[in-house]
Amino acid sequence: MSEEFLAEIESMEHKNLALEALRKQLAGEIKDRQKRNVVEAKTFSERLEAAVARYHANAITSLEMIQELIDMAKDLKASVQRGDDLGLSEEELAFYDALAQNQSAVEVLGNEELRKLAHVLVDQLQKNVTVDWHLKESARAKLRVLVRRILKKYGYPPDLAPVAINMVLSQAETLLKWGGARPESG
Repeated sequence: MSEEFLAEIESMEHKNLALEALRKQLAGEIKDRQKRNVVEAKTFSERLEAAVARYHANAITSLEMIQELIDMAKDLKASVQRGDDLGLSEEELAFYDALAQNQSAVEVLGNEELRKLAHVLVDQLQKNVTVDWHLKESARAKLRVLVRRILKKYGYPPDLAPVAINMVLSQAETLLKWGGARPESG
């Protein structure tokens, strides 16, 4: 979503057409993001659904809805920069988001430790994932233990670990499904 596209949307005479074009573009961007970052896509998807619901309930006008969608598009663009700012690859950012989803984990570990943890997870998962890991329960169990050990080593709050492990495995499955992480053969 370029600045030109957003400016064109803002200046369109028929606001209902502008709104629908922007909504479809955003939905497509979010769907594309789903292939790389489960947490981020879910956050933006919920935000879009809430805005659409408010619009359909006549709680906001067409102009307010367009502005909200434009702000969301800018936030989507900014999220790419966020990974660069943190010094994380796109894959690492996805795991960082999965780990940082729980605010108390961020408070306990801090951003720097979560950043390191995301890097280690990506590295170790790429080394230990097999092509069919998500189909074999034994392979899933092995990865679950690996992730649990890594989280424990880095001091991830134990009471939050089960949810984090599930998010990490879900993120790994998403990346593998769309060709992000490269599994070892075997």
